[in-house]
Amino acid sequence: MAGEESTILLEALEGLTLEDFQEFKKKLPHTDIKGGWNIGRDELEKVTHPSSLISYMGDSYGEGAAMDIAISLFEEMNQRDLAEKILDEKVKEYKQKYTEHVAREFLQYKEANSCLGENLSVRDRYTNLTIARKSWDQHGDEPGDVSSDTVTTQTLLEPSKDGQVPPITVLVGASGMGKTMTIRKVMMEWVEGTLCTQFDYVFCIDCKELSFSKEVSMVDLISKCCPQQRMPAGRILGNPEKILFIFDSFEALGLPLAQPKDELSTDPTEAKPLETTLLSLLRRTVLPESSVLIATRPAALQSLGQCLEGKHYVEILGFSPAAREEYFHRYFGNDSKADVAFRFTRGNEVLYSLCVIPVMSWTVCTVLERELYERNQLLACSKTTTQMIMFYLSWLMKHRVSNAWQNLQQFLHKLCSLAADGIWKHKVLFEEKEIEDQGLNQPQLLSLFLNEKGLEKGTDHVNVYSFSHLHLQELFAAMFYVLEDQDGMVSDSRILAKDVNMLLESYHTSRMDLNVTVRLLFGLVNPKSVEYAGEGIGCRISLQPREDLLRWLQTRPRGTSHPREVMKIEDLDTFHLLFETNEKSFVQSVLGSFTGIALQDVKLTLYDQAALCFCIKQWAGLLSVTLRSCSFHQQHHRQEPAKGLPRQSWRQEELHSPLHPLCQALGHPGSSLQSLRLQWCGLTEGDSGVLGTLLATLPSLVHLELGDGALGDDGVRMLCAGLRQPGCQLRVLRLRYTHLTSACCQDLAVALGTSTCLEELDLSFSAGLRDDGVKLLCEGLQHSGCQLQALRLGSCSLTGACCQALVAWLGHSHGLKCLDLSDSELGAGATLLLQHLRHHSCTLQTLGLSTSTLSKDALQELAALRALKPSLKITDLLEHEAPETGAMARLTFQRSVWAGRGAAVRGRKGLPSSRAAPPHSRSLC
Repeated sequence: MAGEESTILLEALEGLTLEDFQEFKKKLPHTDIKGGWNIGRDELEKVTHPSSLISYMGDSYGEGAAMDIAISLFEEMNQRDLAEKILDEKVKEYKQKYTEHVAREFLQYKEANSCLGENLSVRDRYTNLTIARKSWDQHGDEPGDVSSDTVTTQTLLEPSKDGQVPPITVLVGASGMGKTMTIRKVMMEWVEGTLCTQFDYVFCIDCKELSFSKEVSMVDLISKCCPQQRMPAGRILGNPEKILFIFDSFEALGLPLAQPKDELSTDPTEAKPLETTLLSLLRRTVLPESSVLIATRPAALQSLGQCLEGKHYVEILGFSPAAREEYFHRYFGNDSKADVAFRFTRGNEVLYSLCVIPVMSWTVCTVLERELYERNQLLACSKTTTQMIMFYLSWLMKHRVSNAWQNLQQFLHKLCSLAADGIWKHKVLFEEKEIEDQGLNQPQLLSLFLNEKGLEKGTDHVNVYSFSHLHLQELFAAMFYVLEDQDGMVSDSRILAKDVNMLLESYHTSRMDLNVTVRLLFGLVNPKSVEYAGEGIGCRISLQPREDLLRWLQTRPRGTSHPREVMKIEDLDTFHLLFETNEKSFVQSVLGSFTGIALQDVKLTLYDQAALCFCIKQWAGLLSVTLRSCSFHQQHHRQEPAKGLPRQSWRQEELHSPLHPLCQALGHPGSSLQSLRLQWCGLTEGDSGVLGTLLATLPSLVHLELGDGALGDDGVRMLCAGLRQPGCQLRVLRLRYTHLTSACCQDLAVALGTSTCLEELDLSFSAGLRDDGVKLLCEGLQHSGCQLQALRLGSCSLTGACCQALVAWLGHSHGLKCLDLSDSELGAGATLLLQHLRHHSCTLQTLGLSTSTLSKDALQELAALRALKPSLKITDLLEHEAPETGAMARLTFQRSVWAGRGAAVRGRKGLPSSRAAPPHSRSLC
């Protein structure tokens, strides 16, 4: 034996009395040792020095076993201090060896396209991702948006804002978003002592490899992470608060996460079915003081949320603009090459948007690294994820395959079958027998697409295979459904049926994990993809499934609760499926069945926006767009907005408004958009500029509704510039919860005076508007040609001081049908207003008024008015539209604006208003 452990053992033995030393030797042969005792009794009698005894023990059983034997005997001899001292040293030594093992396993890695033996450093390649903390329940009662709480690997496991460290953290990200790379970074920083220093052990478990396990204990799971040495399990588990478990690719298990609590385990050494052991850890019945980090795809999020008690999870949103550029430089390691590659990528909007996804950045860099002179070819094939992966496959085959072309095609058909079978069965690891059964045991081709890894299965050592990236498995799985069978190929009854409809129905009803496969399937039926597959990888793709895909999208359940309502698309996924086809005629055939968009609580990345805008540009029948609690990932840092409209181009707004791509798409030639609602979307001044341009250039737009406290006076001023343009035909303008003050009312009055079309103005819930704002508004409207039919000023902190101005304006306006002053304490001003309404020239049909605050005189006037004009409807008209939980924190006004004065009338039944009618309706109250 050698090393510090043997030194400690030698010191312990030398410290024994002669009598104790003899007792130690006497007990040695009676110790229960696996494999039996190998030292003869006669030889043992001759050993008179501790160093000789240690040598005998080490030579016979190894250093670790000898230490365990010594600890056991010291405890039996009641020499507990010595046993503890040796055990402490053993644990210390083991921790050091485990840290070295983790460093070897995680600090370097090999990419699919790297040369044989070439390892890459996580430190050199890892680029910070945009990670946001989110709420499990986006529809909770308490307001509070956590989506803006950005996270890094340094803060991933730190206490949240409430000071609590969540025992379980879930890291969510779609395929290719960098979950595994982030975990590598966490492991690397733990080894270096810059992260997770509160943990003595961090055990990273690859769930793909757990699929071969049936019954396991927590000790078994730990042992899978440890080097082949005797593990001091007792000491490690004795301090569970010092342990962090990391589960990567959790969705690969496909396990049910619901079991009766009495079936769960409390003993970390007890072997139970895999799902029971994992659920015991997650439900905190075993090792409850430990911490857990789970990396998974979104498909597993719902089932995880049902068994976890945490409030938040974190989601990887991809690369920010700065991170994309940084990644290119890290990848190339050469500034000049990186600059050339990034400039090329940055010059193509779709390709640049694709690079939000880390695996797409890697794909682009991989191709450009060796093919910069073929940039034009890459540009032609960079419109979708499908085309990018196909281009990569073509590049891979062109540079790595020397086999006959016919053999390669047969191999690819079998590979697609393997991939599809794995996707259906939640399998990403395949045993050698499966490879052989599929006829894929051709080493040169196999290594091109699959990685080989040794794995312990029970007492056996087996080789398993996985696709070099899950995106490749999903592409091959999608290809399985569209590949034409080659002549001479014998059909195999064991192969899955090529039933596209079954795939689509399973995805729609229960298998959300099939999302990427289905998306790539749509991309493969594009005629250009078909042509490129034939030329690039030699595979014939059938266009026959196109009709099934088209019919499925056209007949999916519509987002409508009433047959007379417009047919709306309410999920972002539909736009991604259509975007992946990248075929205008196909997109138009699907969208022809719908007339509206209604998205809620969606964080729109640049890639999401690219998909949405592509579809909108092909959608001539789009009449309405409603976005609630949505946010727009911006491409550029915000700059000070340029003042004034109209603008001759969109260029200036593009520099500072993340809303620019959407507005540009909505204003495409041939657009017939009538209604646009943006509620709780964090709008800013720059967004008002592009909205103003849209108003000025899209005459079909007659209904605009902006409900967001971030807009403010300056934003309204910029919007007014668009309202003043001749091309603006707006009839309904709603600016609810927009944090307006009197400062913008003069501009608003001028803009309204210019318009001859505007019929309704809604400024409700603008607590800063007050009497001064109403006075300015009325004075401006008296001297204009504006013919408003409805003016809504509910919950605007009004008093009786504004009533004289209202009466003066009403004397000039003979077209007003609805005036809403709900939730306003008008005092004596109410009497003046009600007296004027009795005049025969007043044509008002509906009055919003909080009658509970009226004085005795005002109530008498109210009774007289009702007797004189029984058709005049007088009631509270306020309609509260609560933002989503995630949207509230984006508002800049105080929460009291929402929960204060207007709360008094919440729940009262008001009259139907124009928001319940389609945009072209002229029934305004």
